[in-house]
Amino acid sequence: MMIDREPQISVGLMERQPRIKGRLNGIFHTDRGLQFTGDFQVHASQGSVVLSLASGQEIKGPQKIALTVSGKASFMLAGVTIGIDFHWQQKENLEYRGNLKILAHEDDTVTVVNEILLEDYLASVISSEMSESAPLEFLKAHAIMSRSWLAAMLLKREASVEESGSSMPSPDEIVRWYSREDHRHFDVCSDDHCQRYQGITRSASGRPAEAAAETRGRFLVFEGKICDARYYKACGGLTENFETAWEDKHIPYLTSIADSPVRHKPIRTEEEARDWFLSSPEAYCHVTDTAVLCQVLPAFDQSTGDFFRWQVVYVRADLEKILRDKSGIDFGTLTDLVPLSRGPSGRIVRLKIKGTKRTVVVGKELEIRRWLSPSHLLSSAFIVRTERDTAGVPERFILIGGGWGHGVGLCQIGAAVMALKGFSAEEILAHYFMNTGIEKLY
Repeated sequence: MMIDREPQISVGLMERQPRIKGRLNGIFHTDRGLQFTGDFQVHASQGSVVLSLASGQEIKGPQKIALTVSGKASFMLAGVTIGIDFHWQQKENLEYRGNLKILAHEDDTVTVVNEILLEDYLASVISSEMSESAPLEFLKAHAIMSRSWLAAMLLKREASVEESGSSMPSPDEIVRWYSREDHRHFDVCSDDHCQRYQGITRSASGRPAEAAAETRGRFLVFEGKICDARYYKACGGLTENFETAWEDKHIPYLTSIADSPVRHKPIRTEEEARDWFLSSPEAYCHVTDTAVLCQVLPAFDQSTGDFFRWQVVYVRADLEKILRDKSGIDFGTLTDLVPLSRGPSGRIVRLKIKGTKRTVVVGKELEIRRWLSPSHLLSSAFIVRTERDTAGVPERFILIGGGWGHGVGLCQIGAAVMALKGFSAEEILAHYFMNTGIEKLY
């Protein structure tokens, strides 16, 4: 499946909010020829969208209001949540280009959607995912990869391909995986669950705009199809297989590699996992120089300092509460956490959680991260050390892990370091997505 022209896409910016405030910076038009500018508020009432402007104007539209941009006008939204459910979640005022569509829902909430051409969207994605001061060759690689992921996702939607799923092999085993959220009202969301898109506030100019322009219409391809090019922040030394995080399907260009100029063996046993996470192997994403991290990471990601190797310590009672809150299961007194299977990067695919009331096996990668943290663990790549009292009852669980994210595809920090070492965009993509090529499709 391919595309031959630049598509217009719809991006969900704020979803199911009771009230939204913002500002129209320039002239926007309705389909009835009305013109609007300035500060506005939006809410829903009995299935209709009500838009009120500071000038006193008010318009009401059944189910939706569509505002078309005029010239270089932009719009600002107040209090947009970024990093939803992750430990870096925060609210910011963000500015966007393109058309504005506001939808009403039956519960009197509203959703804000931005309609924009793919290439204009892409420059913002690059500067939202990483710093605009990152090396140009890395940003070019990111542009090709992000463009490819989005196109592959849109083509899957056209073909009605299911991307999320769950299974219960037994009453005491829960296996879930997540990909693109099931967005009914737009193509893609603007947060980490899809791709970060934080508008022109993140400076869609300079290097990010240059990277998007220089790679315009270029896609990563494998056997005549656009690649489903996944990525994340840091692999921890080894990247992961697709099937560790998602459905049990082998994708040749999404298989484990060493993120290093030297070879690292895949993790096969618990002993190898212990040795790996207690070591400090050579890897592109093994960065200790804060100046490098400041150069390649956006400000809100720089607070996550220990990502190559990390440790989380839980008092047993605290972890029991987290598990109840996140899984809805009362395990009783937590007695053990037992990894049952891992991918080649050491990421756990199936984890047995043992308690005095229930014992449950959970998977896959993201579900494990969700269950074992108030937000998300950095990754499911960890070993467990259990400190017990004299009676053998656990007092503390210590998770010692590595990496930040699912580990499948391109390691953003590793790729940025490769660019700093002189690798080209093409070489970076060939390293992470084996046996792929790059084609210009429009």
